[in-house]
Amino acid sequence: MIDFGSDRPVHRQLADIIRTDIASGRLKPGQALPSETRLMQQYELGRVAVRQALGVLRGEGLIVTVKREGSHVRPQLPVERVVIEGEAEVSARMPSPEERKELDIPEGVPVFVIKQPRKRERVLAADRTTLVWDNSQQARNPER
Repeated sequence: MIDFGSDRPVHRQLADIIRTDIASGRLKPGQALPSETRLMQQYELGRVAVRQALGVLRGEGLIVTVKREGSHVRPQLPVERVVIEGEAEVSARMPSPEERKELDIPEGVPVFVIKQPRKRERVLAADRTTLVWDNSQQARNPER
């Protein structure tokens, strides 16, 4: 429940509650969240607080919101294992709007950028990519 006497903002408390419901499986991937009106009634909050809470969860990549359809738990996508070989440089950053659209990345999800000599830079969605370092490179180059 929401603790109105807490120092933690009420929208953060509501986001915590919904996040816990997602993590525990009470809200499943693809499942619709209660409407804003229902959340307002259930938790005795104003529309602004509910919208802020949903914004926090969208920013974390946990939910998606479509106008006239409402908010849904973001479906879990298959994770791709990418092997990093040689003298690769890997960094993480937030995607550009174009990259978000091209990779179908929700707001709040970062990307991995992989740069390798003589290869094209790769940009991968971090929420569905596992990076695996090629250990044979380590065996040949123990000072790394």
